[in-house]
Amino acid sequence: MEIDLVVTWVDMDDPVWRAEFARWSGFATTDNSHNSTSEARFRDYGFLRYWFRGVECFAPWVRKVHFVTCGQKPEWLDTSNPRLNLVNHSDFIPQEFLPLFNSASIEMWMHRIPGLAERFVYFNDDFFLTALTPPERFFAPGPAGSPNASLPCDIAVFRYNSGIGQWSKRIENNVRLINKHFDKPAVQREFHDKWFTPEYGGKAWLNYLLRYYPKFVTLRVPHNAQPYLKSTFEDLWRHCEAELLETSTHRFRSTADLTPELIRTWQICRGDFTPYNTYKDTKMFPLVTMPGAAIKAVREQTYKLVCLNDNVHIRNYAQVMADLESAFASILPEKSSFEL
Repeated sequence: MEIDLVVTWVDMDDPVWRAEFARWSGFATTDNSHNSTSEARFRDYGFLRYWFRGVECFAPWVRKVHFVTCGQKPEWLDTSNPRLNLVNHSDFIPQEFLPLFNSASIEMWMHRIPGLAERFVYFNDDFFLTALTPPERFFAPGPAGSPNASLPCDIAVFRYNSGIGQWSKRIENNVRLINKHFDKPAVQREFHDKWFTPEYGGKAWLNYLLRYYPKFVTLRVPHNAQPYLKSTFEDLWRHCEAELLETSTHRFRSTADLTPELIRTWQICRGDFTPYNTYKDTKMFPLVTMPGAAIKAVREQTYKLVCLNDNVHIRNYAQVMADLESAFASILPEKSSFEL
């Protein structure tokens, strides 16, 4: 089974990138009063080398890493590594939409990355592997007779969406489109055992409460690495090309966006997943409120995957970053083959 990883990255200290950003946004990246142009949206912790070390140490089964940027690369990256594919936005996104500073717009086109395997796992650059992780964590055998020999592992449980804030508005856009193309009762009948399984534990309570409600609501979104089938993107584009093209015109984040959660939900509604409670081995740490817990989790390798969520209001930012680097260095002290 061939499985690739896709990771997106930006160097906000690059003067060329900063000039382009200022030209199109009218803001400096340090204008933190705007959610779409906040420094926390783009800044780099300096931990990318530990991301690559984690891949090599904890997921040696990965076929290829597709490193997606707007033409940038860290000076220490060994681009001659045969397992590395350096990908420019212009390699897979039509020129008419570039430059893009909106991750949602970029992510809608990932299936067009040259040489991408049918099965891939998408990482933001703040998601890290911190313990040994087998391929079955992301792709597990499908049912007998399934056209896919191995399906993405995912959790199909509903959550309450407050409708407040930019993220919630964007998620609502996804759900409206899902309800346009899928009939909830029919989906849950066909894939009953994937929606109502002991695997999800107590997190599935809304599935039972809303069992007879006729419409989909927001699914839980574990903020971590997401397995996809490339064919899911292709099917989504066949049915929703106009809407996806519209999102592609949003150079910066917008409440009118569709997001990658749409692709994940589409995949689940097609039944192209294996039930897996991703919360049992993944964790998101908002560094503004949980820096100590994040540092401890990395050092003690408590989870297979962690997300280190940035915020411009992190207190003692430099010290928190230094402590996190120390934690990463304690579990991944050796250079990877991706480093010069």
